[in-house]
Order: sequence, then C-alpha cells, then structure tokens
Amino acid sequence: MNLLDRYIGLAALRSILLVAFGLTALFSLLEFVDQLRDVGQGNYRVLDALAFVLLTAPLRLLHIVPVAMLLGTLFALGNLASDSELIAMQSVGLSRRQIAGSVLKMAVPLVLVLFLMAEYVVPAGERLADAQRMSRMSVGATIENGNGFWSQGNGQYLNVRWVDVKGEPRDLDIYAFSDTGDLKSFIHADKAKVASSHAWQLRDVTRTQLVDGEAHTERMAELPWPSFLSSKQVRLLILPPDSMPPVELFRYIHALKADDQQTARLEQAFWTKVGIPLSMAAMVLVATPFVFGPPRARTGGQRLAIGVAIGIVFSLTQQITSLVGLLLDFSPLLAAIAPSLLLIGATQYYTRRAAA
Repeated sequence: MNLLDRYIGLAALRSILLVAFGLTALFSLLEFVDQLRDVGQGNYRVLDALAFVLLTAPLRLLHIVPVAMLLGTLFALGNLASDSELIAMQSVGLSRRQIAGSVLKMAVPLVLVLFLMAEYVVPAGERLADAQRMSRMSVGATIENGNGFWSQGNGQYLNVRWVDVKGEPRDLDIYAFSDTGDLKSFIHADKAKVASSHAWQLRDVTRTQLVDGEAHTERMAELPWPSFLSSKQVRLLILPPDSMPPVELFRYIHALKADDQQTARLEQAFWTKVGIPLSMAAMVLVATPFVFGPPRARTGGQRLAIGVAIGIVFSLTQQITSLVGLLLDFSPLLAAIAPSLLLIGATQYYTRRAAA
C-alpha cells in the first residue's frame, strides 16, 4: 500500500500546488491593480508596486492553502475516478478512508513547509514590503531591524520598538540633531498617544538636552511632540497579526496580557494559524465524497463549481465566527477552529447517511 500512498499523494500534491500558485497569481494581480492607485505618490512607481506584490505573495499563498487543498484534492481524485483508477484501487482492498488518508499523509510535510514559511518567509517579506512602500511614499526614510522600526524626518530619528493592540507606539526613543549633525536632545517615552495626524502625546518621558556640552535631564508625565509620521504610517510600524511569526505572535500575546491589555483579536489570529492543518484536513475529508461514484459522474467543471461553493461557504463561515467571537467574547480557540469542526462534522454525517 506504500506504493499506492505515494501515487495518490503525489497526484494530489501536483494538483494542490498548481491550484495554490494559480490562485496566488490571481489574487496578486488584483493586489497589483489596487497598488497602481498609489503610483505617483512620493517616489512610488510601478516597479515599486510590483515589488510590493511579490514580497507579500507568500502571505496570500498561506491564506489560500486550505481552499487549494480542497480544489486540488477534488481535481486529483476526480481524475483518478474518471480513469477508473479509484475503482481499481478499491478492488484490491483500498478503502475510501485509506485513499483520503493517503492525501493527508502527503499534507504532513506540506504543513511543515507552511510553518517555516509563516515563521520566516512571510514576516520578512511583509516587513520589507511595508518599509519600502512607506519610504517610497513618504519624504523621510523608514527601515526595520532587530531593535524595532527606525524612521527619520525633520532632523530627528525615531525608534519605536513595538506598537500595542490599540495602535499606540510603545518604548520609543527620539534623537534630535542640529544642522551641523550634533546631537541636541534625546527623548525616551514609555508610550505615545497619536492625538491627531502629526501630533503625539508622549507619556512617562525622560528628556535629555545638550546645552554647551552639558546634559540636562528632566522627567515628565506627558510631553507633546510634533511627529513627522502620519497616523497611517504609524499603523505600518508593526505587522498585522496574520503576518506575524506564530512563535513571535504567541510571545506578543503573553506580553500584552502581562500589561493587562485585550488580546482576543491576536489570540484568534494565532489560533487561526495553528488551525491551518485542521482546515486542510477538513478540506480533504469534504472533497472525498464528491469523487466516488459511477465513473465520469462529474465533469471537471462540476468539481470546480463544487469546490468554489464549499470554499466560499467556508471562508464566509470563518469571517462570521471570527466577528461573533469578538463581539460575544467567545473563546478565540473555538472561534478559530469552529468552521473546520463544523465542516468535518457535516462531512461525516453526509458520508454515513449516504452509506446507510
């Protein structure tokens, strides 16, 4: 049966990869068209928009993997059924459950690749894409490194180490320089409230000013600061939850909890990431019943329509459960995996009823 496992698994893998890259290309094209609206702002050009789309493509690939799993499984097993290969496999004792298991075995290394992508490739691409886009569209330059985000403007350098769930910069340093390049002042603040587009209210401030070679330090509860960053640019200082590495997101959630901040949205994003393997398994299980039956019972177009319909319903269910979970303060874990569990339950019910 190992030979049949490999045969079924490789057939499914080829279809899944083809569908995944096709859908990623389609949604990347739509994103490119959307980015063209910003071409001309600052130094943002068509090539910059193309680079942004390419750098953010891994995140789109990660999002469509469950649907690609569904469509790929439908196409692969459907082609085997049309060629009567599934009947031949069943005649030698291979059950429907074993055939579905062959696809699931193939998914194990795929899940590992997706985890590595989510942990290393997606965050790096998103950070670089956002930093380049913001630097091209703004006068000042913005870069990112291991110490948070650095931005420059009006003779000042701003270092924001992280941004909390409310979008407020935390643990920030501001260096101000004279026209000759000499350091004039240094400000450290525990956090900042973005009062308006370019006005920040710094909290828990320590300011050091250099006057005639002497340093004068003072501490203040609050200090207004005219920022060179707009509120839109501030939102780009940190990755959205679905772009953060799973391990880093887990640590970030615990850091926010230690600060008594709300983490429901972040926890939901974390459990959605963790629940991707469950979503993939659900898609394989729901695809299996549609490929068994009389040979050539369904055409490729019918399988595509079935897959698209199930994918749309699954996506809408995910969005609804996420919103309801946030509104009613449900368990983020339950809200994230509920669509997959419902899909698996519905598939099992349908299979048992069809077999009765």
